[in-house]
Amino acid sequence: QVQLVESGGGSVQPGDSLKLSCVASEAVQRVAWFRQAPGKEREGLASIWASAGRKEYTSSVKGRFTISQDSAKKTVYLQMNNLKPEDTGRYYCAADWGSRTSLRLRDYDYWGQGTQVTVSS
Repeated sequence: QVQLVESGGGSVQPGDSLKLSCVASEAVQRVAWFRQAPGKEREGLASIWASAGRKEYTSSVKGRFTISQDSAKKTVYLQMNNLKPEDTGRYYCAADWGSRTSLRLRDYDYWGQGTQVTVSS
């Protein structure tokens, strides 16, 4: 059973940056970040396939968010720049052994507890 622990959330103002971290209890093949805003479904934001370093982003965060990995630390990061109020939500890290990037919830077997991000002036 892979365990994932997210950290790095907080309350910031529009235009600010945050860097989220997801630490895994063991090496995994594929990791993604999801966001769940109040009253909305959980949506995939960014995914990375560890073997090839391939990345995928949803359109709303492309150019503002960057997913990266430190394999030695079994950690995946989400650098979030130019944050907007609509980025508010709980951010979850998910992982599994898939062989390509994916932003679909059903593709992931392991989930963290999430970290809250609030963007407000």
